[in-house]
Amino acid sequence: MPAQGKHRRPKSVSLSRGIAAVTTGGAVLALPVLGATTASAAPAHSVAAEKAVAPVSVTAQANSVTKAAPAKHSVVSGETLSKIAREYSVNGGWKKLYEGNRKAVGENPNLIHPGITLTIGAKAAAPSDAKAAKAAEAAPAAERTATAERADRSERTTAAPAAAPAAAAPATYTNDLDGWIKESLAVMAQHGIPGSYEGIHRNIIRESSGNPNAINNWDSNAVKGTPSKGLLQVIDPTFQAYHVPGTSTDSYDPVANITAACNYAADRYGSIDNVFGAY
Repeated sequence: MPAQGKHRRPKSVSLSRGIAAVTTGGAVLALPVLGATTASAAPAHSVAAEKAVAPVSVTAQANSVTKAAPAKHSVVSGETLSKIAREYSVNGGWKKLYEGNRKAVGENPNLIHPGITLTIGAKAAAPSDAKAAKAAEAAPAAERTATAERADRSERTTAAPAAAPAAAAPATYTNDLDGWIKESLAVMAQHGIPGSYEGIHRNIIRESSGNPNAINNWDSNAVKGTPSKGLLQVIDPTFQAYHVPGTSTDSYDPVANITAACNYAADRYGSIDNVFGAY
């Protein structure tokens, strides 16, 4: 029995070199060697394709940006908004072009002046925005006006009504010689009878010493039955003839006596101030 020897490791056949030839009936077939290295070509092709595509996409992007940017057009003589809109293929026609350039054109779209610059593709200002801006401008003035009106109404409502002119309080006089003379002067002034405080006072002191009940029973008048009475010693016929309405009919009443005597003196002497003795 043959002895067990060491196993020898079989040699690996390298298929990476050359071409294995198989002969069958004299024909030779050339077979590609396994493990060919052509797979590395794929990435190279991808990079080249990527480089070729990249410039195209950038260019397209640039073109889209260029198309989106509004164009400027300077109006020349003979042009109309319709003509310019057709030239630039404005979506919406001349109306859209006018909306975007209303400020430059003015209120009449049929009249455009040579030399103005139109923006093709400009967006029209939203009417609501314009109205809102005007409303915002008008709001402070309107608010101030409304505030002033409210304040004015409030002031008229809360203001105290103007006090009616107070009726003149009736004059009051003391019940003495001073008061009687002053009250008589007030009545005399109402009836236009002249006289002064001094002239009345002087004659009263001489005639009665200021006694309203004084009476003269010894002179010629008394002998005739008409004695002189009161502060200015007036006989009854004279008192009745010169009595001033509004005063007492009693000849002893101080105010009535003074007023009637001054009325008589004014008729006969011009004023009681001109009397310096028996009258």
